Amino acid sequence: MFLYPLFVCLQGSDSELKAEKDGVSDTESKVDSGVPEVPVPPDDTPEVLNKALSGLSSRWKNWWVRGILTLAMISFFFFIIYLGPMVLMMIVLCVQIKCFHEIITIGYSVYHSYHLPWFRTLSWYFLLCVNYFFYGETVTDYFFTLVQREEPLRILSKYHRFISFALYLTGFCMFVLSLVKKHYRLQFYMFGWTHVTLLIVVTQSHLIIHNLFEGMIWFIVPISCVICNDIMAYMFGFFFGRTPLIKLSPKKTWEGFIGGFFATIVFCVMLSYVMAGYRYFVCPVEFNNDSNSFQVDCEPSELFQLQDYALPSILESVTGWTTVRLYPFQIHSIALSSFASIVGPFGGFFASGFKRAFKIKDFANTIPGHGGIMDRFDCQYLMATFVNVYIASFIRGPNPTKVIQQLLALRADQQLHIFNSLKAHLIEKGLLPDILYIPNNVC
Repeated sequence: MFLYPLFVCLQGSDSELKAEKDGVSDTESKVDSGVPEVPVPPDDTPEVLNKALSGLSSRWKNWWVRGILTLAMISFFFFIIYLGPMVLMMIVLCVQIKCFHEIITIGYSVYHSYHLPWFRTLSWYFLLCVNYFFYGETVTDYFFTLVQREEPLRILSKYHRFISFALYLTGFCMFVLSLVKKHYRLQFYMFGWTHVTLLIVVTQSHLIIHNLFEGMIWFIVPISCVICNDIMAYMFGFFFGRTPLIKLSPKKTWEGFIGGFFATIVFCVMLSYVMAGYRYFVCPVEFNNDSNSFQVDCEPSELFQLQDYALPSILESVTGWTTVRLYPFQIHSIALSSFASIVGPFGGFFASGFKRAFKIKDFANTIPGHGGIMDRFDCQYLMATFVNVYIASFIRGPNPTKVIQQLLALRADQQLHIFNSLKAHLIEKGLLPDILYIPNNVC
């Protein structure tokens, strides 16, 4: 899955065009011969950089172009973080749309010669439908108070799933009506192409936003882990790489993979220590009724409070320390950085295989030296899913605030029934006396 400046996977889209031609066997060429080639985007490296780096070899020119653009994107990412979580959410949406556009454009480039009707129109329509469904679910889940306060939002929330289903059925019927004789199979291929793209891009970006609402630290640290791993793996591979790692990406090496692993763990533990001390990063995004605005302010949970941990005897003999003071989140960051270093790169390998299948170097040429936006986010979407599952499995517990909000939305008789059931349960547990006296003047 994929911030966007953050999604600076330096290693991600290594120049593989030459490897595509040299590394593909005759058998592969014959098998793929029926797949039309997607036009290769022209080199859009700024002319200033081309002139300044004209005396360098292509290898070192690529190094400098990547490095300069990477620093620019990281700087932009820091600026976006400063603007707050709602701006980050909008950036996620923009990146999602661009990634979808790049993948759909590849499909259109491959099959446009058949002049199939409505392919692009239906693809973008389904994107609209899926985003309406996911964002509606998110708003209702996280900002229930705001939804219940506004009449139009309350109506849309009540019938949200029915409206979403009706919108999708409209697109489905449009697709059936667009079927053309002798091209049925191809059109169903493209129908599947659109839906798989929606599954990979839209679903994962939705999970990224869920992670963001849990606290910006759950958004920034995982993304930073992937970026750090890509950059360090690229650098270790560039200077020390000798042993090829995987055929799908001929320039990836074991030296880069291992070096990136250790560098990422160290970086993410340090970054987590810095960020865990600020409420701005650790507090969930909530809607404040009093100020009528979104806010990031809370009393940090135990996860973000310093605690003493006893060191194993081996480390104690080396460091001379008996305990170390850490945030519990730093322990979790080791799991996040390990996934980003070991499993995360397989998102890049998957993207490399996809590009090989269609004989293209990059998804697009949006970012000079890096390719398209999707080339920067191939690892991020996989990471987003892991973080969401990790939070649900090991971090998130019942949220009393959300339960109370839902109770207040019920009818008076339903609230009274729940009150009596809860009172009976607490009396049975011995937490309340058998007779609960409530004065007449207390509501």
